Parts: sequence; structure tokens; C-alpha cells
Amino acid sequence: MTSHLSRRTVLSTTAATAATLALGTAAASQAHAVPTLPNGTSKDKVLVIGMDGLRHDRIDAANAPHLKAMMSEGTYGTSLLYASPMAATSSGPGWSTISTGVWPDKHGVKDNTFAGKKYDQYPGFLARLAQVRPALSTYAAVDWKPLDAQGTVTPGADAKLVLDGDRDGYTGHDATIAGEAEAIISGQNPDVLFVYFGQSDIVGHNQGAGSQAYLDQIAVQDTYVGRLRAAIKARPSYATERWTVIVATDHGHLDVGGHGGSAIEERRTFILATGPGIAAGARPIDTRLVDVVPTVFKQLGVPVDPAWGLDGKPVQERSTDPFDALTLSTRTDETGIPSTVRGFTHTPPSGWSVINNAMGTGGIAEWRGWAFVTDEFWSRTQRDQWRELNVRARGVFAVADSDEWADKNFSGTYDSILVTPAYDVTGSSKARLDFTTLYRQEGSQQAQILVSFNGGNPTLVRSYTSDVVSQPQSVTVDVPVGASSVNFRFRYTGSNNWYWVIDGVRISRS
Repeated sequence: MTSHLSRRTVLSTTAATAATLALGTAAASQAHAVPTLPNGTSKDKVLVIGMDGLRHDRIDAANAPHLKAMMSEGTYGTSLLYASPMAATSSGPGWSTISTGVWPDKHGVKDNTFAGKKYDQYPGFLARLAQVRPALSTYAAVDWKPLDAQGTVTPGADAKLVLDGDRDGYTGHDATIAGEAEAIISGQNPDVLFVYFGQSDIVGHNQGAGSQAYLDQIAVQDTYVGRLRAAIKARPSYATERWTVIVATDHGHLDVGGHGGSAIEERRTFILATGPGIAAGARPIDTRLVDVVPTVFKQLGVPVDPAWGLDGKPVQERSTDPFDALTLSTRTDETGIPSTVRGFTHTPPSGWSVINNAMGTGGIAEWRGWAFVTDEFWSRTQRDQWRELNVRARGVFAVADSDEWADKNFSGTYDSILVTPAYDVTGSSKARLDFTTLYRQEGSQQAQILVSFNGGNPTLVRSYTSDVVSQPQSVTVDVPVGASSVNFRFRYTGSNNWYWVIDGVRISRS
């Protein structure tokens, strides 16, 4: 977003109305025509609230009882964004990721020019719902106009409110949006709503996320959340309805203000969700920003077609990845990482092992051989070396990083092998390995996948010789006659080169 130039209220709606209601707060109260939506058809209903540039680690210090109540009643997952060259930590890519349920390497939006957008292939969730569940009654309200003009959020909505916060100021327009959404929830029967508030980003730019003004703005938007939640609960039909409320943001902010770069504070995002089947008080480590759309679909009972290519999963679906259950420690040699960040271990999950027999000596302790780490811990080691692009890993992942290992005196070569547990393949003809990887190639480093049956000698089945930027991968191998077990090995060798990430390992048979 960009800062506003003036404060003048302009209303744009796409549906006629039979009534005019007073909306907003006392300071920004105006008479507006509220659009009449088609009558809803679903008892499952979803409200998505977007707050631009809201840094989640500032909520605790703010007067935000409604957001905090949602944290107690629902699931609150925090995560980090990408950075360039995948995309800037700006609103265009962020809201595209939220609305489409895919990362920027799919939806194509890298900055606020929206150049390269692929909404025809990866439409926003309201457009998708209009295709697969057209009987749903849907509404969208935004005051950052590109979310409408570029087709990011509003296409597919039965009615929309589009205001120009950059021209007129976001304070009054946010209040108008809150008031209209409140009126529609109270007086009509919508099924799905997307409501956007932009002033949090403006205050972040102008006064910084570390300021009292930023906390004050969180408090203002929290009151909007409270009003919308109260309107839902006051509906005469509420007892027979199943409402889900989701709050999310597109990016974070520096303490001094600003975003777009690769600092941790700029990359902070969150999803906060309450509703049927969503655990109360949960703080999952495997939530990502792409999870908003699959959560909406699940709560509406809309099956996700694999052909849509979504990158997310519903927030209530927990990972079964054994890496995510590991007990993590704080830094050892990595003094640039805050001592409070608990995010690494060398101890593998039960059944897994790491072989460092040929590993060199010395180096940074955290990275001596395969380590199991979080995104925040690993990407804090060094910015702008593509570690920020590890978007398809979730929670805790395995990484072999010869570049960081070599930042302290060492001798020999980085040579470490990550070994999976043995899996039963009795009577199977093939075994398949699925995983997610981020691999960056340099010089003579090598990344190899080897397979072993019945504990025999490992055989090479794949080598990586060029970059793979956070993608799902699979390897299928023939099972020899009489083999009863299989395991796979990930061997990385290098010397002050780059790194290899492995996550979400699954072995199946056929």
C-alpha cells in the first residue's frame, strides 16, 4: 500500500439496495446505500477479515480484547513470508497469496505493480466459489483499490464495496467498511464475506510498528472485529448456523516503519481462526499464509480439486511430520540470532539418523551436519541468500548448510547423510519417496538421494545439480523380489557452498 493523500469518502457498490443506513463510527458516520445480497443458502458461513500490515507480535501489547478472545477460542498460527526474488513483502503479493491459496511462484504477483498475475489460472477464493458453489451469497469490502481493480479479491462477489483509501484516507473508509459489513451480517443472510482494513498499514508506514500509535490502531481495528463478531452472535438464526471467522495479514512492518524487504519483522504473518472443528487455544507451528483458502473451503464443505494446485491446507489439519515434534534449543555459535529464539537441534526423530563419519571438523556448531530447524531460526543466519524462499517447508525441517557451517574455522569437507527409518515394503513392486525441498547449487557441492533395501548397500537414485526453489519432489524405485524393507538417504557434500532443505518426507508403496 501507499500512504493516503486526503480524507474524502467515496462509496462504490455493485448491487442496488432498498435501504439507507447510518454506518461507521461517530467520527466517520455517513449515510450509505447498503447493497442487497442474494439470500444465503448455507448454514456454514465464513467471515474473512484482512488487516493490512498488522504485525502479530504487537497484538499482545495492544488493547485488543476481541483478537485475544479469538486466540483463546481458536487456532492462532504465525509464520514468515518469502522475500525477493520470489516476491517483495508488500501488499500485492501478500493479498494474492491469501486470496488464491498459492505462493507467488504460482500466482505470479511479485510486487504492487501486479505484473505477471495469473488469476485466470489461480483465481481468488470468491471467484472460485462463484464457479463451484454459485448459490452462495458472497460479499467483499476493500479500501485499497488494487484489490478490486487488479482482480485480487472482489471478483465473484455478489456485492462489493470499493473505496479509495489512498486518495481519501483509510480511517473513515475502514469505519465505513466495518459499518456496512455489520449491517449486512445483522440484516441479511450472507454466506461468505471478505472485509479489509487498511489503516494499520498506514500507521505502520508513518509512525512505525514500534509506536504507541500502531498499538492504538490495532485497538481500533479490534473494535471492528468485536462489532462483527457481536453481529454474528446476535443473528436470530445463529443457533442453527456454523460460523467461522478468520483474521489474517499480508505482511509485517519494521519497528521504524516500512516493509518490502527481507527482515524478519517485515515477513511476519499470521492466521487466526475460530469456528467448528477449529481447536481452541491451539498454536500450531505448521501454519502458512496459503492456508486461508483451504480453511474457507473446508468450513463451507467445498471439496478441493487437486487440479486447482493449492499450496495450503486447513488450519485445523495438523502435520504428522516427525520433525515438528522435536524439542528445539537456542543458539550456540550463531550470536546474530536472538537468544530467545528456540529453533534448532541435531537430534533426529525416533528411527531417523544422521551419519557424520566423513564430516569435517570445526565450523559453526549449529550447522555441523544435518540440523532440524525452524524457518525463523535458519533464515536469521543470513538474509538475502534465498533462505527466505523456503515457503513450502512447514514447522521444523532438516537442513544441510555448508555455507553457514564454514563461517567459523573448519577443516575438511562438509559431508553429512540424513537417513530415514526403514519402511515395510513386503510384497510391493514399487516404493515412492515424497518430500519438499529447497536446494541451492554452487561449485562442486553434491546432493544425492540413495535407496537401500533390507539394510543393504545404498544405491544412487537421484542427484541435484541445479537450483530447486521450494518444490514438492518424488522418487519412485522398483522393489527387488524378496525385499521387505526400504530406507532412503539424503547425502550432502560441499565446502563453503550453499544448502539443502528436506521436509514433509513420506514413503509409500504399491
